[in-house]
Amino acid sequence: MARTQGSHSDITGPRINAVALRLFAQHGYAAVSMRQIAREVGVQAGALYNYTPDKQSLLFRLMKTHMTELLSAWRELDLSGDARERLKQFVQFHIRFHLNRPDEVFIAYMELRNLTPGNFTEIEQLRGEYENALEMILKAGVDESVFAVPDTKIATLGVIAMLTGVNTWYRSGGRLSQAEVETIYWDMVRKAVAPD
Repeated sequence: MARTQGSHSDITGPRINAVALRLFAQHGYAAVSMRQIAREVGVQAGALYNYTPDKQSLLFRLMKTHMTELLSAWRELDLSGDARERLKQFVQFHIRFHLNRPDEVFIAYMELRNLTPGNFTEIEQLRGEYENALEMILKAGVDESVFAVPDTKIATLGVIAMLTGVNTWYRSGGRLSQAEVETIYWDMVRKAVAPD
């Protein structure tokens, strides 16, 4: 099939991803059509299928890209210190990584319900790997007697939900700097897991 005149795969493919990401975050996956994505990209609807088999594959690719980039960045960290220090590093990392990715975060959490079962399973495995990294820190803190949490899995999910919530209200140039936000959230997380 001939490519649309003026279309270049190294430009059009990333533009499709960027437009789909923005539209899914603004309107929700179910409300966005492939025709709408094509119109915003500036190509005919049929041209999208040179880059993705369908809308589901596009959603899955966006989610998988987000999770693999998150895990890759996490693995590059050189964690050090006791469990308390590693938890602080996790809090800072999570906020820094996600703060400038509000659309990715929204889709990663709010559009899981729209994945097919097979795609859902794959994304859940990636999410589980990230959650396990935090849970291991919490378990180590319990073993070191610096944390007191009755259920490390629930504490893991609670901490991640709290940290991810920053994206719903934080605005660059607002009342608090990113460093101040990190300090406040670290204080809340620390108190949440500390022994009485």
